[in-house]
Amino acid sequence: MMDEKAEKERRDRKQANNIEVWEDVVDIKDLLLSIFLCAATAMGGYLIAPDDPPKPLLYGLVGVVIGFVISSLIIKPKRTLRFEDEEK
Repeated sequence: MMDEKAEKERRDRKQANNIEVWEDVVDIKDLLLSIFLCAATAMGGYLIAPDDPPKPLLYGLVGVVIGFVISSLIIKPKRTLRFEDEEK
């Protein structure tokens, strides 16, 4: 009985750090980390781009995609799955 209570308390504490974004559960720290990574890689791409008019935009977009890939490899989803009985 004590193990179930301790497990419930641990789960409640862990859920307190999570927020729901687009019907998915995300840790606030992970969200801020991914925003920082994407912003840093986008600015890096923009700053190393040649001065021709369309290239800074393209380099910045490639930087965002690289930041997204890095974030998706580092940060794992925090999904909660609930199965409901459809017979009711």
